[in-house]
Amino acid sequence: MNLTKILTIVFTAISLFLGYFLYNSIQSVIETRKQIELTEKAVIERLKLIREAEIVFQEQHGRYTANWDSLVNFIQNGKVPILQRREIITQKPYGGEEVKIETDTLGFLSAKERIFKKNYSLAASDNGVFMGYKVKVGDQVIKNQKAYILKVGDNANEPPFQEKGTIQGLADVKPGTSVTKGTILINYSDYIFNPNVDLSKLDEVPGSPGVKFEIFAGRVDKSGLKVDVIEVKDPKPANPERKESNEQKARKPLRFGSRLDVSTAGNWE
Repeated sequence: MNLTKILTIVFTAISLFLGYFLYNSIQSVIETRKQIELTEKAVIERLKLIREAEIVFQEQHGRYTANWDSLVNFIQNGKVPILQRREIITQKPYGGEEVKIETDTLGFLSAKERIFKKNYSLAASDNGVFMGYKVKVGDQVIKNQKAYILKVGDNANEPPFQEKGTIQGLADVKPGTSVTKGTILINYSDYIFNPNVDLSKLDEVPGSPGVKFEIFAGRVDKSGLKVDVIEVKDPKPANPERKESNEQKARKPLRFGSRLDVSTAGNWE
C-alpha cells in the first residue's frame, strides 16, 4: 500500500469521524431544545392551574394564599356557590329608572369542578322557529360542529359550537317552537386542566425534581387602597436563557402575577 492510499484512508476516516461528530452535536442541540420546549409547556400548564386555583380561592376568601396545603385542601374539599345575578328595574315617581342588582345562590359545586372545568352555553342566534337539535346529552362536540337547526324566514340556519366539550343539557324546546334571540338552548362543558393531576405535587416544578415554585401572596397599598397581590414563579428555569436579570419580561423565569401590581398575567402570554 503506497502513501497516497494510506493518506486517502486516513483522511476519509477523519472526515467520517468529523461528520459524525458534527451531526451528533447538531442532533444533541435539537434534542435539548425540544426537551426544553416540552418542559416549559408543562411548567406553563402547571402555572395556569395554580393561577386559576388562586383566583377562585381569592373569590371565596377575599385573599390569595401562599400556603400550598391550604390551596390543595381548597381544591379538593372547597365548595363554590353558583350565583345568578338579576336586574330589578323600578320606575321612579319623577321619571327615570332605578336599577338594582340582586344575587341569588342557586346551589354549590365543588371547587375542583369550578377550577378544572369551563362551562359554556349556546343561545338562539336569532328570532326564528326551532327545528331540532343535532346533538344529544353526553355527546362530545368539537369547535365549529353544527349544534341545532333554526329557521329564520325562508332560511334554515345551523349555528356551530364555539368551543369543544361535552353536552350537559338541552333546553326543553320542541321542533316548531318559536324562540327569541338569546334564549339558552344548550349547556356544555370541557376540562381545561387534567382532572387526574397529582395535587400533592402541585407546588413542584415539572421536569425539575426537588424544585418547588416560589410563591408570594400579600397586600400592597395602591393610592391609599389595600389590594391583594400574588406571584408564582419557576426559580430554576430549564431554559438557561431565562434569567432574572433579563430586561425583557418574556425572557425572565416563567411566572404569573406580581408582588407590586394587581395582575395575574403570565409572562408567557
